[in-house]
Amino acid sequence: MFLTVSCSDNKDTGMNTKTDKVQKQVQEKMKDAKQTTSELIRKGEIDVASIDKNGDGKVFECPMDWNVISDEAGDCPVCGMHLKEFSLSDVKANLEKYGYKVKQ
Repeated sequence: MFLTVSCSDNKDTGMNTKTDKVQKQVQEKMKDAKQTTSELIRKGEIDVASIDKNGDGKVFECPMDWNVISDEAGDCPVCGMHLKEFSLSDVKANLEKYGYKVKQ
């Protein structure tokens, strides 16, 4: 004898509501983040030094979309991830590793 139970047979314990709320928040963030045009999305040959406006030798780069670079902290306009701080040399290495052209 087999017993089949589906999630819809269970009483709402609040977990579905919490899960739904979190999923909705993630979807909203992703929707907001999916801007296809942004000055943070670098194209062509990337001049990393010119992005460092404050001259501290560091910029913020998306660890998923390597060509998204800013001199200020923020979120990636492509995927919504937080930009991570890197040294200029690390950013150049990341870009080269993932096939982007870097101004020398």
